[in-house]
Amino acid sequence: MTVEVPQRTSLESNFPAAMLSGVGTKESWRKEVHRPATSTHKWWAKRLGTVFRGIITSATTPDGADAVGAYGSSLDLAGAIVLDPFSGSGVTGVEALKLGAKAVCFDINPVATLVQRQAVQPWDLGSLEAAYKEVESACRSEVDRLHRTEDGRTVLYYFWVATLGCPECSKEVRLFDSPVFSKNAYPKRVPKAQIVCPECLSVKESRYDFVTETCLKGHVITQRGAARGQLATCGNGHSFKVLGALNGSPPVYEMYAKMVANSDGSKSYEAITDWDRELYDECVAALAGLSQSAVLPRGRLAPGNNTDQALKWNFREWREFFNARQLVSLSLMATAIRDLTGSPEREALCALFSGTLEFNNLFTSFKGEGTGAVRHMFSHHILKPERTPLEAHPWGTSQSSGAFSTLFKSRLQRAHEYKTKPADLVDRGAGIERISGVSKPVGASIADSWESFVSIEGQAAYVATRNSAQTDIPDGSVDLVVTDPPYMDNVHYAELADFFHAWLQHMQPYIGYSDATTTRRVGEVQHADPAEFGKAIEAVWTESARVLKPGGLLAFTFHQARISGWVQVVESLRRSGWIVMAVQPVKGEMTTSVVKAGAREPSNLDSVVVCRRAVDGATNPNSSVEEALATATRELTDLRDAQIDVGAGDVRSVVRGALLAYLASTGVDLDESVAAQVDSLATESIETLLGSGPGGGGR
Repeated sequence: MTVEVPQRTSLESNFPAAMLSGVGTKESWRKEVHRPATSTHKWWAKRLGTVFRGIITSATTPDGADAVGAYGSSLDLAGAIVLDPFSGSGVTGVEALKLGAKAVCFDINPVATLVQRQAVQPWDLGSLEAAYKEVESACRSEVDRLHRTEDGRTVLYYFWVATLGCPECSKEVRLFDSPVFSKNAYPKRVPKAQIVCPECLSVKESRYDFVTETCLKGHVITQRGAARGQLATCGNGHSFKVLGALNGSPPVYEMYAKMVANSDGSKSYEAITDWDRELYDECVAALAGLSQSAVLPRGRLAPGNNTDQALKWNFREWREFFNARQLVSLSLMATAIRDLTGSPEREALCALFSGTLEFNNLFTSFKGEGTGAVRHMFSHHILKPERTPLEAHPWGTSQSSGAFSTLFKSRLQRAHEYKTKPADLVDRGAGIERISGVSKPVGASIADSWESFVSIEGQAAYVATRNSAQTDIPDGSVDLVVTDPPYMDNVHYAELADFFHAWLQHMQPYIGYSDATTTRRVGEVQHADPAEFGKAIEAVWTESARVLKPGGLLAFTFHQARISGWVQVVESLRRSGWIVMAVQPVKGEMTTSVVKAGAREPSNLDSVVVCRRAVDGATNPNSSVEEALATATRELTDLRDAQIDVGAGDVRSVVRGALLAYLASTGVDLDESVAAQVDSLATESIETLLGSGPGGGGR
């Protein structure tokens, strides 16, 4: 069967943005539940599977046909090939396979490739569980022993605090910003809290809003700790800058409390004892005695947008992101996995171990009671040092958070079940349902070249680490190009992925995994310089145009806070022979997050940019700036009227995209004056749509 893209599609005209935004909103709150195949490992800016299913189904549904019905049907795209040149976590590939198409998943970063492979390939559950038990047998007893109290109970978490010597008087300063180290996620409802005495480190129960307390040794405790922002104050009253007192080394950390699992199922907070300190000293000695063949993180941090903060705190090597007990425990686990016989199941455990690292390092913190205990290290999208880090039990128990054993169930077993019997979120009109039976199981044979890919009978995925500006795909071989390109700035994936790669390069999860010291590559599209970003992404668009069949579509999601990013994307499309046919706003990601909370105009929507090649006779459907603006306004209004949250940043981004796309199609040079005029119209649109002043809020 040959799948042909219609001359005009629902993606360009009657895209079901409101419906997709509704199901996308539900997915966004629990991506790991609704799309677990692409949630086996951390990757940044992961898009919504529901939205990408909608993009693919709408791209193969004719203009005026029932795009909503196509999304919720068992559409069969057998014979079609869908390319994602920026594949990330593999969302496009999974959705294409579920619809019966073959998938080509390229990414320049090897960690992303590992994530994609887990998303699309099948595992034998019996073999996976057997491999897990083999690893458990090899290392768990020793890891458990290193996380025990003197009376044999399991320590779930150790609490640490960074310490510095006062530059003026040398008095030790513990960098607590508050003595409250554990409280409930809803403290007004459950006011009970745990506090630590900054002077002697004794632990006692109190309230989150206490005024003063007296510790077991008679010290008076107040709400204020020694650290405030970038400053700290010693017990003698001297204030100093924290970074200035580091003296060229990372902070020294001191254990001050632990959470222990009791035999009756309860948990208790206890102070650190000499036995705990001696056990940790044993780990320091054990680390020094590990064999040279043991897996440990390799490599040094390089300067970058997302690494500079860690470098300012004098973290220079990736192994400095872990304390001695973490390094010993994680090394035992990683070495046991590395030594398994090669198989997709071994590869899955390598990826699972790598994902566990996110919750087991010195950059994590405690979220509190009544929620998942561990706040992972990438909650801020940068490598942000913690003054009071949390050390978790890396193998874990049923009471643990972010541990290898618990993630085995919540990630790998859940992903296996999903791939075997996919479920989709569908709005039938009476509410959003989670249904099975409209998607094909996911279990692709993986190819590492075009030649081997096209020779595979049945479900296939070509998954490779490569620069998508240079591929081995023949001319006119791909039916659709669907992707989510990297940001121009902000989150630089390779800088963050190196944290995982520092371990994976030694483990070699599959044959051909990169053994380079970094995942940074020449040809990366991400670049803080708009012109360099534009050149790099243009090369990918040019290659995409070459490999696409005549009459095919390119569709990608995009959201950029800086107008220079939009200008470069639109100009790069024009230079590489593409015409923008539509800019469709749709739900992008979870509405609330730590990162969004700090944004001036937080985004809720993505723009789906739909393009055809100029050589195929495509022309932009708008005939004037006014028509382009009216089209963008109508699409945003439709979403707002459907009770989808539309904010100022969303309006600004969508209007920018629509106007710049039209102007580019007329040959206008998108210089600074044009960009300023576009921004003026975008600001007016914000006031019109949201009834607020410039930069105003949304609904």
